[in-house]
Amino acid sequence: MINPFVITEKAKHSSFYRTLLNWALDRMIPFNKPHGFKIIEIGDYSLKTFIPYKKKNFNHIRGLHACALATLSEFTTGFLLITKLDGKKYRIIMQRLEMDYHYQGKTDSYAHFSISQDWLEQNIYKPLQSQDAVNLTCEVKIHDEKGNHLTTGKVFWQVKDWSKVKTKVK
Repeated sequence: MINPFVITEKAKHSSFYRTLLNWALDRMIPFNKPHGFKIIEIGDYSLKTFIPYKKKNFNHIRGLHACALATLSEFTTGFLLITKLDGKKYRIIMQRLEMDYHYQGKTDSYAHFSISQDWLEQNIYKPLQSQDAVNLTCEVKIHDEKGNHLTTGKVFWQVKDWSKVKTKVK
């Protein structure tokens, strides 16, 4: 079985493993597969993703569709958080998504999101010592290949220790 966390670590420095990771993500998240999202760069605390300018991502005027851009924002922030948090200890769930659209996307485009170890400590680990859950606002920006700022997404995530989760997973 493919371990996505091992592949993610190797993908930071290897285009082969980035390709393998993208292939695995297409199978693990089939909703995203038709969009053609790809992880382009992975750092210890940053992620850059790609949305191709192709028909499946078009709106009625042949620009990148608002919902495809919103989905890329969710994917980019969620993937980075999941890679930094222990999935056996923490549950992460999206609460809300807000998008500001600045410019019509007419080319391939890229989302970038970054955090730091200090950000994790201040926003997740420390608050969870005294709270059942924390709510995070993750801001992600999407630019096209010409540098035009297409969107600013605010993805609101809730992080909770699994021991505090009341809904049981079947």
